[in-house]
Amino acid sequence: MANSINSDLTTRNASIFSSNSGNAGICMMSNKWKEEQNPSFINFISSFLSSNSFRLNFVPISPDCIFNCGGLSVAFIFVTNWDWECENVMSIFTRVQKLKGQFANLYVVVCLPTKQQNDSFVRAYFKHGMTFGRPTFVPVLDKEMGFEKIVKIALSRGACKRQDVMSKLKVERKQAVQGMEIYLRVVTAIPGIDNHDANSLNQAIGSIEAIAKASKEHILENTDLSADKAETITRFFRDPKFYLSSKIN
Repeated sequence: MANSINSDLTTRNASIFSSNSGNAGICMMSNKWKEEQNPSFINFISSFLSSNSFRLNFVPISPDCIFNCGGLSVAFIFVTNWDWECENVMSIFTRVQKLKGQFANLYVVVCLPTKQQNDSFVRAYFKHGMTFGRPTFVPVLDKEMGFEKIVKIALSRGACKRQDVMSKLKVERKQAVQGMEIYLRVVTAIPGIDNHDANSLNQAIGSIEAIAKASKEHILENTDLSADKAETITRFFRDPKFYLSSKIN
């Protein structure tokens, strides 16, 4: 029955993330945490990650899992068995306090299938002085749901990271375009210099400052501008009588 449920969950969740193409990322799982879990659950995780294009590595790390998606690392503590009668509760929150200082992106997923466990968790949460959102706790009903939540969080944070990168690239591209427009306006303000000449100067000489310092000979050697245009450019930047005089015929 358990294998059937796991199989159904894997199939269902594969469809949730079917839009991902290629390698979605890497899941690094703690060797210690793995040894504490039922082998069937580890098999479920392995199948689930594979169906969603994640690579799974078992490594000696402090969090239970670390996902790397889109260049962003997200760490997780995954409590699969909440036993309010066990002294382990204090160690869980002590571990949370320690790891939240080490990882900028940390989430704590806790399985709370019964009302008693949920009530116990709420009492322990406030008893140990947790702050809302630092880190974020995610209660779930079962382990499979918990791992599904973990992957969803990792994917969404990775997507946000990629979107932020794309936004920055768009801003930089816009700034580059605006910078080129300003460059063209300045250079074509020189009498007789058109857009073709300005682009030629940009590619061969560089910035406006570099053009201002370039000699007539250097311009002739590195561009297809005529001698008259090269002479005009050098005079424009160096001869006050020229650049201060009226250019309107």
